[in-house]
Amino acid sequence: MSKINTLVVAEIVIFVALSTALSYIILFALPQGGSITAASMVPLLWLALRRGPKIGLFAGAVYGLVQLAVEPFIVHPAQVLLDYPIAFGALGLAGFFRNHAFLGINVGIAGRFLAHFVSGIIFFAIYAPEGMSPIIYSAIYNGSYLLPELAISIYLTYLAVETKVLKIYT
Repeated sequence: MSKINTLVVAEIVIFVALSTALSYIILFALPQGGSITAASMVPLLWLALRRGPKIGLFAGAVYGLVQLAVEPFIVHPAQVLLDYPIAFGALGLAGFFRNHAFLGINVGIAGRFLAHFVSGIIFFAIYAPEGMSPIIYSAIYNGSYLLPELAISIYLTYLAVETKVLKIYT
């Protein structure tokens, strides 16, 4: 793991800013939060793959706080933690799989899904249709935008790996 220096801090700022900018290009949005974007997670996943889990987890949590500031959806303090710094911080789990980018992307997005899934069960069960389990509802709701985001992230990372872009400045 590299020492945090000015270059790493600059990368974190740039990648968080890029993810934030991409998050504004929304292809599909859901009513209680969550959307399919123009690959807004890819910069954070790439940073985690480049710099490892410590930097990835930190940058993801920072991004989560930025998302909280620009698009807050607050129902409870614990929900805020689950849906913002914890969920987006989980993208940094990809950094544990630096030599296996696709596995890392799956783990990172699965970590984000898990945080939103738990939040959905606890805090958004009231939105489940009558007779539907909050567990099923949360899985369908969060999967409906995170699975397409996963596909987008894997495809763009595949292109980056094939063109050797991921090897830049490592």
